[in-house]
Amino acid sequence: MAAHPAGPTPTPGKPRKAALAAWIGSALEYYDFFIYGTAAALVFGKIFFPTSSPATGTLLALATFGVGYLARPVGAVVLGHVGDRFGRKRVLVFTLLLMGFSTFLIGCLPTYDDIGVAAPVLLVITRLLQGLSAAGEQAGANSMSLEHAPDDRRAYYTSFTLSGTQAGQILATAVFLPIAVLPQEDLLSWGWRLPFWLSAIVVVVGFVIRRKLDETPVFEQEIAGRAPTKLPITILFRDHWADVLRVVAAAVIASVSTIFTVYALSYAVNSAGLDRTPMLWVGVLANVVALAAIPLWARLADRVGRKPVFIGGSLGCAVLMFAYLGAISSADYTLVFLVGILLFGVVYSATNAVWPSFYGEMFTAEVRLSGMAIGTQIGFAVAGFTPSIAAAIAGDKSANWVGVAVFTAVLCLVNVVAVATGRETYRTPTAELGVRAPSAPAGVASRGAEG
Repeated sequence: MAAHPAGPTPTPGKPRKAALAAWIGSALEYYDFFIYGTAAALVFGKIFFPTSSPATGTLLALATFGVGYLARPVGAVVLGHVGDRFGRKRVLVFTLLLMGFSTFLIGCLPTYDDIGVAAPVLLVITRLLQGLSAAGEQAGANSMSLEHAPDDRRAYYTSFTLSGTQAGQILATAVFLPIAVLPQEDLLSWGWRLPFWLSAIVVVVGFVIRRKLDETPVFEQEIAGRAPTKLPITILFRDHWADVLRVVAAAVIASVSTIFTVYALSYAVNSAGLDRTPMLWVGVLANVVALAAIPLWARLADRVGRKPVFIGGSLGCAVLMFAYLGAISSADYTLVFLVGILLFGVVYSATNAVWPSFYGEMFTAEVRLSGMAIGTQIGFAVAGFTPSIAAAIAGDKSANWVGVAVFTAVLCLVNVVAVATGRETYRTPTAELGVRAPSAPAGVASRGAEG
């Protein structure tokens, strides 16, 4: 594949506008996505699977959380195709509308006591719709912000997508704080529905923001003077298959997030006997810290490279998960808060700060959204089921948290290997990202792409 000509210099102010739109849109959309995880950990086992034992009901509820990730690879193929052929903006508007619609529907669902087994079936269907939406959200927002950014600040500007995701988690957890203190009867009858109904506001606000986005100059140059590629995915798997596989393996680092936000919350409340409200506050405070930590880690990655920051964060998560689950088992709230904030607010933020740029920089503009979407969503699909796998590992014995920590650490090491064997791209000009010499074997980068 021949090198593309140098891309246009981003218009002053456009990187900030794109980053802000990515931040706000991701915050609003992932509010929808994460309130499901909180509800699955605290409520859904009781109202959608009441005939099961408490442990089995929790396991089934967590499995429905993972179902949303099953739809994400399918959505990645479809939305990646649309984004690479017709533009990033269309994907960002569509994903927001679909997420808001499906989340609102969840809040309207009848429970098992109302319609029997049809209730969990409908729950799974709406969760699948959420997964389809989320498949294109981050890849679209990352592509948009990366392609607007100056060459030497790509990690910083793309990190705003993940900062927005953290803000969405804050909103999703915070909205449950007053609801979690409701009497059990009110919580299980109507209280849990309120966060889902609030998605109507999410749709309106997000649509107004994203419909005003400009398409990226990198994408516009890519399609100028040539017929649109009918199937970008064929080019992706012909020229970038090794990078897609690397993104898949690296993206399993998202398991740290799902274990922390879903399994650990369920374990703390349902097995270790900790109160709901303090555990929800751990998530809120950790995400507040992450809002500050992510752009700082991203600035460091723009100076020293993507790989050192990414790998350091992954190794730190592998170690600290032992400390966090151990703190929960000891029922020491002070230790739970300190370790939880350090793990999720500081150390995990290093990986979140880097992956939006690191993954996107593996691909050319022609296939960037498809490559990021397909690679990440397959990896995220694995991460989506880690809470249910962790619950199966732990069983009914709270002492089995060690096995869950070992399981999480192994997934972190998979990420480390994938990142360590990838190319360092922080010094590569945007126009040369993903470009390979015509004679280079698959998986061997051109001189320009090595950075």
